[in-house]
Amino acid sequence: MIARLRGRLLDKQPNRIIVDVNGVGYDVFVPLSTFYSLGEPGAEVVVRVHTHVREDALMLYGFATRLEQDLFERLISISGIGPKLALSVLSGLEPADLMRAIERGDVAQLTGIPGVGKKTSERIVLELKDRLPRVPAVAPTAEASGGSPPSVRDDVLSALLNLGYHRPLAEKAVAAALEKTSNGPDAEFERTLKQALRELAK
Repeated sequence: MIARLRGRLLDKQPNRIIVDVNGVGYDVFVPLSTFYSLGEPGAEVVVRVHTHVREDALMLYGFATRLEQDLFERLISISGIGPKLALSVLSGLEPADLMRAIERGDVAQLTGIPGVGKKTSERIVLELKDRLPRVPAVAPTAEASGGSPPSVRDDVLSALLNLGYHRPLAEKAVAAALEKTSNGPDAEFERTLKQALRELAK
């Protein structure tokens, strides 16, 4: 059972990373909250890992913090919620926001996450309201600095589509996010993606 990986970041996508540990590349699925906290490819990274074993596959799910992992493991303990949907929930809302939504019973906010219907949202609130991790919510990690790719609009749109958002909604959110970022069209990818997700959660 793999519980932790420490190595060099080979590749980084909004929903998965590849970590090189002594020459072995581990493909790890991650929520956006973890994606934000990682450096650029080539950086040294440490991720907590949940190993999910099925008859036909062994899947690794990685997290930057214990809070993220605790929330993920509580989500997959709910009937009808598998690892993929649990990651979507963690990607749709940052951990602190997710905990607040559950504590308030905010079903509407939860149903704004792709793949999460009203019944699933109600089940999450019902089963987790009194079982949330009793740890302080961590502040969002500052995004890595660096040059911005000229195709940030296309990159953010692609990331939202990969997360399951419909194109018209995703395009509208990206446009609104770019207007609100200080650098306009040249805004950094991660900051723009985070703002687009805020727009979608409204």
